[in-house]
Amino acid sequence: MSVELVEVVRSGFRECVHRGSLIVLDSEGEVLVSLGEVHTPIYPRSSNKPLQATALLRNGFAPRTTAELAIATASHEGESDHVELVESLLAEYGFDESDLQCPADLPGNEVARAEVLAAGRVPRPAYMNCSGKHAAMLATCTVNDWDPSGYLDSAHPLQEAVVDAILELTGEIEDTDLGIDGCGLPIVPVPLFNLARAYSRLVTSEPDTPERAVADAIREHPYLISGADKDDFRLMSAVPGLLCKAGADGVHAGALPDGSAFAFKIDDGGERARLPLTAAVLHRLGVTWSETLATLASQPVLGGGVRVGTIRAIPGVF
Repeated sequence: MSVELVEVVRSGFRECVHRGSLIVLDSEGEVLVSLGEVHTPIYPRSSNKPLQATALLRNGFAPRTTAELAIATASHEGESDHVELVESLLAEYGFDESDLQCPADLPGNEVARAEVLAAGRVPRPAYMNCSGKHAAMLATCTVNDWDPSGYLDSAHPLQEAVVDAILELTGEIEDTDLGIDGCGLPIVPVPLFNLARAYSRLVTSEPDTPERAVADAIREHPYLISGADKDDFRLMSAVPGLLCKAGADGVHAGALPDGSAFAFKIDDGGERARLPLTAAVLHRLGVTWSETLATLASQPVLGGGVRVGTIRAIPGVF
């Protein structure tokens, strides 16, 4: 059973709650907090991207810069920096945007989307938030002489290599029935406990390993893996050394440099629960309440443009 994790209070009235499941591990991998169904496989959605990128590095993907590696893990907003990196990565390996098999989309960032629409342009695969991962997968196909045209297929050698790597990184998982993610790629189900453990491994691996390279690239480029004012950008900017990655439908996972880690899933997929819950988890792991982190922990509820309430982790829940 999931539990109440986040509450929305308006004008002193508790108007609703977000339920979910949460695991928090200390630096030794011991359980600090376990709430809800933390050993039941879920689809982590984009929270799997750092693990997928690790698999690509293990199989020969060789980005020229840490920025290229970061965009391979990104759920980006289709801003100009994001799109240019995707296009550059494709061109480096002899591809162009027509080779991407992710859906065409408009930028997620409001300003970037407005600029596209004002210019009369149409949705493009490069704008889609997963296009960096797709470009990196095409590159990995080239390195291994794998047919790039079928890279979405779960039976493709690329996807088999990705599944093998994720299972190795996350540990023993009984249910490995693949789903299909929003971008069309296979998605490996992972329990929250195993997901947190994998993130701990990313940050504590030795330098020059694929795991550590991914963790370092994400932490170096939080804007590239998310976008202006997005949750991961704000959190990693507020907490030096934090690695975190959001997934659709209320998933989030992360780790601090000492290996302490967390993962959670909000049952209703509510994205507004992510920032306050993650901030509270980080404080539970010993991160000091800076002004910025405290602000993230108490997100405003507005009425007529004025703050009339707050979204926060339920006091005392963990």
